[in-house]
Amino acid sequence: MKKLFLFSLTTCIFLACKKDNVTTPPPPASGSFTFVKATINDSLYNPSIYNVITNPVIRISFSAPINKSTVAGNVLLAGGGAVIPSNYSYSNNDSTLVIQPASSLKRLTKYAVNVSTALKSVADSPLQNVLKLSFVTAIDSTDKFPQISDSALLTLVQQQTFKYFWDFGHPVSGMALERNSSGDIVTTGGSGFGVMAILVGIQRNFILRTDGLTRIAQIVNFLTTKAHRYHGAFPHWMNGATGATVPFSTQDDGADLVETSYMMEGLLCARQYFNTPDPTESGLRSDINNLWNGVEWNWFRQNNQNTLFWHWSPDFNWAINMPITGWDEALIVYALAASTNIDSNRIPKIVYDNGWARNGAMKNGNTYYGIQLPLGPNLGGPLFFAHYSFLGINPNNLSDAYANYLTQNSNHTKINYSYCVANPKHFNGYSNICWGLTASDEDNGYSAHAPDNDDGVITPTAAISSLPYTPAESMAALKFFYYTLGDKIWGTYGFVDAFNLSSGWFADSFLAIDQGPEIIMIENYRTGLMWNLFMSCPEIKTGMMSLGFASPNL
Repeated sequence: MKKLFLFSLTTCIFLACKKDNVTTPPPPASGSFTFVKATINDSLYNPSIYNVITNPVIRISFSAPINKSTVAGNVLLAGGGAVIPSNYSYSNNDSTLVIQPASSLKRLTKYAVNVSTALKSVADSPLQNVLKLSFVTAIDSTDKFPQISDSALLTLVQQQTFKYFWDFGHPVSGMALERNSSGDIVTTGGSGFGVMAILVGIQRNFILRTDGLTRIAQIVNFLTTKAHRYHGAFPHWMNGATGATVPFSTQDDGADLVETSYMMEGLLCARQYFNTPDPTESGLRSDINNLWNGVEWNWFRQNNQNTLFWHWSPDFNWAINMPITGWDEALIVYALAASTNIDSNRIPKIVYDNGWARNGAMKNGNTYYGIQLPLGPNLGGPLFFAHYSFLGINPNNLSDAYANYLTQNSNHTKINYSYCVANPKHFNGYSNICWGLTASDEDNGYSAHAPDNDDGVITPTAAISSLPYTPAESMAALKFFYYTLGDKIWGTYGFVDAFNLSSGWFADSFLAIDQGPEIIMIENYRTGLMWNLFMSCPEIKTGMMSLGFASPNL
């Protein structure tokens, strides 16, 4: 349910928010029994009732006196997965039912009064239409956890989020589960993020270096010996026990070059991190190089076109036919394809300019909320555009013919933040401390949330992973998520995937591709660890400069 608080009659009557805008229902047919109006705490009911006190008085008026003996079992207040014991009284010559919960309701919870057609008038006429009145109770603004320093809070978020990758590493492969409930399905890109998260875990003393090394070596061994590869590239999903490809969609049953790039981003960071002469570390470096050098980047130009293509299938060949073009999350693909050590696999600059940059067509240049956006779609798109490639690529002082990349990512984030503060769709809770739109779970599915695809869902990773770009705004959001919403969204593995304060919905899921950027970008904000590792790769320096990038870090 993407739009909530629908006032559900069979004929879909919607009441306006203000009394002077109320549409008067047509007079009922003689002898009929119909709904007339409803109020909550003397405010006229409308489809967007939020911030209701926990001891509300709900009045529902009908066109005729109510048969009181039919109220029990046919008028129910429910929420939080339970029916709420309530007291009933009557007014207006028994044509208005007054409902009061017997005890205080829970905070920030969706409730609904459900009235069935078995409710009857004293003339024995049944209610003509089922009635549902939904509302959300007010937030509890008190702290749910003791206040700690900002530094301690960042460490806590990293440590809890790290547990996702440690606890949900598949027992055979070590690869990260797609989500906490995905069984044997592991994710290539999310596991690449997981490799980087393990490096942070070592650096922050969440685990021993030897334990982290063992887990990453397990992943690399699985990728080398069991995982299916297609011209050196991995699929989006795999079976974590057998390495067999799990189709992401009907024709997506082979190589996924973008997911492969996220894995290589992580593995190259690991190669640089484990830099001692220890035989296990040197063996890991060698195995990573074999995987890295095995990707036939140039082959994914699909018959030598001047662009790279996202998918290839052994069953459907190039049927998906999706070029990797900017601006989105896939800059890392072109950076890696230009940096490979194998001459025959390396792409020339024209592939970057023509394919990724679309000969300049990826430029935007428009201003939103007073902020100019160099690249990408209107209003910037989902915030993972500013995260996935830049877990390793350091945007600071990085530029090419098309943009300054710190400006790009910072302005994209500020536009996303400003949109949420402006809240043009009037969703409950959006503010300067509750913001962030990106791809995530939602009430009934999954969507790439963005200013032009906004349905009330806030995703914690959006603001938290943007700490390097909007430190003050992101830290304010993180504190709100933890201290104020912590009883709803903080768990064993950090923050849940998403929530919707307009519907009172809170995810119970954790996703690798959302948890990973949180721990990694917090670390990049604090120490630049992953940026330093990735940008220290000699082939990355050479490859990115060959595409026209300039930076002191190259």
